[in-house]
Amino acid sequence: MITGSEMAIVDRNAAALGVSQKQLMESSGNAVARAVRDVADPADTITIVAGRGNNGGDALVAARFLESFTTQVLLLGRAETIQTDIARANWDALVAADQEPTEIRDSTHLAIEGDVIVDAMLGTGITGALREPEATAAVTMNDADATVVSVDVPSGLDAETGELAENAVDADHVVTFHDTKPGLDSLDADVTVADIGIPDGATQFVERGDLRRLARDPQSHKGHHGEVLVIGGGPYVGAPALAGQAALRAGADLVRVCCPTAIAHEVQGYSEDLILRPVQGREFEPGHVGPVMEFAAEHETIIVGPGLGEDEGSLETVEAILEAYDGTAVVDADALSVVPDLNTDATLLCTPHQGELVEMGGQTSSDWRERRELVTEFAAELGHALLVKGAYDIVSDGDRTRVSRTGNPGMTVGGTGDVLAGITGAFASRMSTVDAGGLAAFVNGRAGDAVYESHDGGLLASDLLGAIPSALQDT
Repeated sequence: MITGSEMAIVDRNAAALGVSQKQLMESSGNAVARAVRDVADPADTITIVAGRGNNGGDALVAARFLESFTTQVLLLGRAETIQTDIARANWDALVAADQEPTEIRDSTHLAIEGDVIVDAMLGTGITGALREPEATAAVTMNDADATVVSVDVPSGLDAETGELAENAVDADHVVTFHDTKPGLDSLDADVTVADIGIPDGATQFVERGDLRRLARDPQSHKGHHGEVLVIGGGPYVGAPALAGQAALRAGADLVRVCCPTAIAHEVQGYSEDLILRPVQGREFEPGHVGPVMEFAAEHETIIVGPGLGEDEGSLETVEAILEAYDGTAVVDADALSVVPDLNTDATLLCTPHQGELVEMGGQTSSDWRERRELVTEFAAELGHALLVKGAYDIVSDGDRTRVSRTGNPGMTVGGTGDVLAGITGAFASRMSTVDAGGLAAFVNGRAGDAVYESHDGGLLASDLLGAIPSALQDT
């Protein structure tokens, strides 16, 4: 099962892999036409009621495959207000072929007749009760003595929650695409799931469609997009600063860095945008657990490990923090060593490279497909999500697994992992661990690819920071 929003991501990923929306619409329309033929007799009349979006566009394609029937196409609205180029192109194709589609500009006296009625008014992106003219059209369809075939979902079904509006279309048959949608299994209707040619890679690989997860509510305010605490530093100064700046560049609203006072001035010097929460001393020690937990309670997500070092006291401190924390924690670098024996209620997303994965008890392989299976198995065994870095980054929580293929050999330079940890922390404050880790790996690698074009072997981790905002754009 897949929600409407996830389906939009998969569609965009398919386009990024070379399977265009135009191709998918052609396949979808053909699937609708097949479903209509299955329920219609040769002498039946077909009435297609199309909205002005891509759901309507699917039905406009279907009309071309139903020319052997007496077929009427009704567009709810003016043709010039069709919302997408591909839907408009299919409207124009019907007009050019003299199939005489009709614009419904006034639904007051709308009459929908026919032996089979195709409901293609609204698709998976619409929620709530039907408004005009769709509301009147739905009443007319429901009252008609006809077989109703809905495209993807019946108009009025919320494809996120499965909730059916009171004035929704009462479909007899539903042709849905790629996978079933929430709520369809509860309908008194025959549901057909049509394969429209979306490649497996559109769900397996993280691609540009996944950037849709970062959409912001226009009414949002400071704090809605995550408050992140970076816990690290001591022997290393740059690592927590890189992670904090990367989290900001990736869209976190507020980022604070908890580090020892001995390096706080240097960390602050990297950026005035970072807020410091220092603890006394040169390195983390068990006595810092209380103050750090007070800081952590103010944040949706913590990032633990950048620049921490291998001091035994620091690792004991990190272990105690993670065992006391119950939010989402991105665990990186030296802090990874405490994870296998950890007893925690926190949701962990661990970001090891392949050597660190082996030290944690996992296995790796030079073949990315085999490594994908090994990471999935180890994540299930560990009980925590993993983002395993490599030429192909593998992200899994033991149930869902995604693969990111961005990045380049120049990113073997030190510090790029700290940037990745920061991006991951920003995303983990807004979405699930697998989605956050996969998208972070994609964005981090994409930023690295942009920098590598001009810097080649001279790439520095700090170069990635300025490239992150462009990497967030679906271009």
